[in-house]
Amino acid sequence: MIALLHLPLNQTWNLETFFPGGSESPAFAAHLKELQASIAAFQEQVRNTPSPQQAAETDGLAKLVELFQSNLKNIHEADSFVGCLLADNQKDKKAPVLNGQVKSLYAEHLSSLTHFDQVLTGIPDAVWSEILKKEPFQAIAFPLHERRALAQEKLSPEQEALINDLAVDGYHGWGDLYNSTVGQFRMPVEVDGETVELSAGQAFNKLHTENREERLALFDSWEKAWTDKEDYCAEALNHLAGFRLQVYKYRGWNSIHKEPLAINRMEEKTLNVMWEVIDRNKAIFVDYLNRKAKLLGVEKLAWVDVDAPLGDSSKKISYDEGASLIIEQFERFSPKLAAFSEQAFENRWIEAEDRAGKRPGGFCTSFPVSGETRIFMTYGGTLNNVSTLAHELGHGYHQHVMTDMPALAQEYAMNVAETASTFAEMIVADAVVKSASTDEERIILLEDKIQRAIAFFMNIHARFIFETNFYAERRQGLVSVERLNELMVDAQKVAYQDALSSYHPHFWAAKLHFYATDVPFYNFPYTFGYMFSAGIYARAVQEGAAFEDKYISLLRDTGSMNVEELAQKHLGVDLTEPDFWQSAVDMAIQDVKEFMRLTVAKVQV
Repeated sequence: MIALLHLPLNQTWNLETFFPGGSESPAFAAHLKELQASIAAFQEQVRNTPSPQQAAETDGLAKLVELFQSNLKNIHEADSFVGCLLADNQKDKKAPVLNGQVKSLYAEHLSSLTHFDQVLTGIPDAVWSEILKKEPFQAIAFPLHERRALAQEKLSPEQEALINDLAVDGYHGWGDLYNSTVGQFRMPVEVDGETVELSAGQAFNKLHTENREERLALFDSWEKAWTDKEDYCAEALNHLAGFRLQVYKYRGWNSIHKEPLAINRMEEKTLNVMWEVIDRNKAIFVDYLNRKAKLLGVEKLAWVDVDAPLGDSSKKISYDEGASLIIEQFERFSPKLAAFSEQAFENRWIEAEDRAGKRPGGFCTSFPVSGETRIFMTYGGTLNNVSTLAHELGHGYHQHVMTDMPALAQEYAMNVAETASTFAEMIVADAVVKSASTDEERIILLEDKIQRAIAFFMNIHARFIFETNFYAERRQGLVSVERLNELMVDAQKVAYQDALSSYHPHFWAAKLHFYATDVPFYNFPYTFGYMFSAGIYARAVQEGAAFEDKYISLLRDTGSMNVEELAQKHLGVDLTEPDFWQSAVDMAIQDVKEFMRLTVAKVQV
């Protein structure tokens, strides 16, 4: 498989296959115009379609569903394209304008769906049950039934439509303000005797340098840079949260977790037991942090030390080497996953170039009309970059195996979306550790793998605690910058069990996930995905190549059932009980035990 890669690989993506011309594309302008007309047609059609009172009266409803799904795919196509433009070049002045147009169209689409939901809720229960047994409804029975049930808990169609319209310049507008603020982020750093200004993404990558003095100095500059932006970030976060809370108040939703749990098709009991199991097992991970501190020659780790490399990490992994490594390991588990990844590399579906002007972070986005995906990241040659690349390819493969399904059946939640990506990471990380030729190399690679467990069990937990506490205080009024810093540090101390000597007060400003308006509480789904994928990985190791088709079947079901049903059907486990979660944590604990064994001689006096 590796020999089929044509090296060297191009590190910039190709967006011309979708809409030639970038933000000035006439084809994209035409797409938006056609989409607007199609949404208007749906709005007209939905107002003239009565709720079926008999199971045989479904012609009108079938046409609505067909147009609904077509609009959904075209909106995703437009949103993905604009998202790529925004990430690729933050100096592109036209891209934010296009983003506003897409968001306006999406708001119109959502407003029209409030009337569609009214059609669904007007169908008698007995008739509804019969309709769902017929095509084209049977293939999308779960998401349709989910819409109908949620609609019964919301406000009137007119009020929900008004909320969606106001959200464009309100709710989503505050998210856009944050993105603009990040786009102007610059951190001065001295490189080879010259001062250069780094973007947020470039600056973040620099924080993982091996030299501790340099690392601490860079982190100090990082905190100061975000301090300069703190007022803008606090303004955006407060008003974004305020908008969300007002909507919840009028809907009668008391729990801030109600919507994210519903979006993730997950029971509150499942969420609680997951965190409870993690908390019960944190002691050994604190031991790991303390051992790492000794290996670095310090009493306790600072925040910026948690992800610091051990040993000689000066060797860089080129993009071509990283791609070859990923495909080689994917091939051992799944030829289909490897073949998809090869296609992504060869066809320039990946933007990985390390250059100024790009937004920070990484993502994978789908183009459902074209049947392709695009991956965004900044590749700097670290092992963590290789992991990110494998992670995003996992996302892409998840979408790839669902391309032939109805649009509504492809709408899977974030927590199971993180399953495929984290699973792909595990394939690469586990194989790399096992292939180590010396104990020194194994320690470095094992430590990199354990860092991911620390991220999901502690860093993500801190985000969840912070956001939960922040929303509780935001109900009482605006939360000051000083209080946001306090809430953040308090959450980090709880999540890391006070194992660190210093923390990251402005993490709430630096982490764009807090400002996402498409998915509230953009945190716990990551940990769920990590834990769930651990269970899947254990099953894959046990069953070998025979598991590939079972894995694909699981992924294809992610848009058609809640996570508890998904786990029961494909893994035979109960997510509301601690056993599965404990088995997932145990896999990470084994890595920590091996790390502690290999390093004990290094800290003995």
